Amino acid sequence: MSEAAAQVPRSQRVQRRGRAALGICAAVAVLAFYPLILPRALNFGVYLVIFAAMATAWDLIGGWAGQLSLGHAAFVGLGAYTFTLLLRAQVPMWLALIAAVAACVLLAAIWGFITFRLRGAYFSLASIAVAEVLRIISNNWTSVTGGPEGVSLQDLPPFFGLDLYDRRVEFYLGLALLLVALLSALVVAGSRFGFYLEAIREDQDSAMALGVNPLRAKLIAFCASAALTALGGCLYAIYLSFFEPHGVYALDLSIQLVLMSIVGGMGTIAGPALGALVLLAFQEGFRNLLQQRSLLIYGIVIVLVVRYAPDGLSGRVRRLYRKLSWPSRSPSAT
Repeated sequence: MSEAAAQVPRSQRVQRRGRAALGICAAVAVLAFYPLILPRALNFGVYLVIFAAMATAWDLIGGWAGQLSLGHAAFVGLGAYTFTLLLRAQVPMWLALIAAVAACVLLAAIWGFITFRLRGAYFSLASIAVAEVLRIISNNWTSVTGGPEGVSLQDLPPFFGLDLYDRRVEFYLGLALLLVALLSALVVAGSRFGFYLEAIREDQDSAMALGVNPLRAKLIAFCASAALTALGGCLYAIYLSFFEPHGVYALDLSIQLVLMSIVGGMGTIAGPALGALVLLAFQEGFRNLLQQRSLLIYGIVIVLVVRYAPDGLSGRVRRLYRKLSWPSRSPSAT
């Protein structure tokens, strides 16, 4: 193949990434008007952007690398507790954020180094165990974490002059985190590292035969996922203002992130965020009818997605877009 011909696919990939980046920025810009359009639904808006960001972060390891983590609540809880306890100890907020991210990245590095040697269901079971161990520690270390009575965030200092108790401020901070998570997924999608992760997901032995280091690639993806999830945990702590171990380390929270990614489309850029929108909208819409039966709602949505969009809602949208943009040629044209 000539050099000019070899450059064509590369230029096409650059163009696709450019269009995807513009699409992400446009979507975030539209979401920025949410507090102005729906000022009475800001609680839902804040919850949506935070969980969309954390689901996108989960997809870096669960969707792209194919490592089904059912214990991502460990990073949410550890980030939330580290951030809150340091703030209560009068540590500057920016330092508390860095410490929360560092704690989660360190946990991911140790956890991944040990468990990424396991395959199949063993890694998923190990991830549940890690979150459960952290929940038990937080529940029994009463002198530090408050135990089952929980811990509260009161009298938060202004963050660069912003009132963190203002739902609009929380929404825009969550939206900024969502933008970072989406751009991180975009970088992975068009990079050599992303191809490594996909190769590991499809066939790890073949990827190793081609010179890919699976442990190194999965550790990098896991640490990046942990860092973004930790930031989401910090925002979630601010949003809740009060939380306890059972809430932030719950298995339900981890499964929620997994389902958002599955419904939206695993291993895609915007799929997890789309899944978060659909699942949380269903949950909010049927809240009065079904009350706390959120798992029933998730089950119904998953059945519908598996039946009509087996590769996720983003795959369905992509096929519809292609059908509308590139109609099939007529027989005379061929």
